[in-house]
Amino acid sequence: QVQLVESGGGLVHSGGSLRLSCAASARTFNYYAMAWFRQAPGQEREFVGAVSWNGATTDYADSVKDRFTISGDSRQKMMYLQMNHLKPEDTALYYCAARRGPRSNLRADYDLWGQGTQVTVSS
Repeated sequence: QVQLVESGGGLVHSGGSLRLSCAASARTFNYYAMAWFRQAPGQEREFVGAVSWNGATTDYADSVKDRFTISGDSRQKMMYLQMNHLKPEDTALYYCAARRGPRSNLRADYDLWGQGTQVTVSS
């Protein structure tokens, strides 16, 4: 069974930065699109950003565009989310997700999920 493990969450002040990591434990992880979602208490899990299997293309939610950057690809079995200029509204549990196929911003399209890593941004 493929496992995804997130790390790098923590507590930062508004305007600060964090880099999240997602590691896939698998013999091979070719052609998997990877994505980040986040969920705040009482809220729906929402799309943050995604990267194609080869790292060639990315997509971001409007709320994080120009502040967050995804890097990595499935061949490396690693994906990163660099978060800059963090805001209190970015506070959430951040999940790594993957699927063998095209990148997508739809939660239902992903069948592999990590356990989540908490990001808290204070004002």
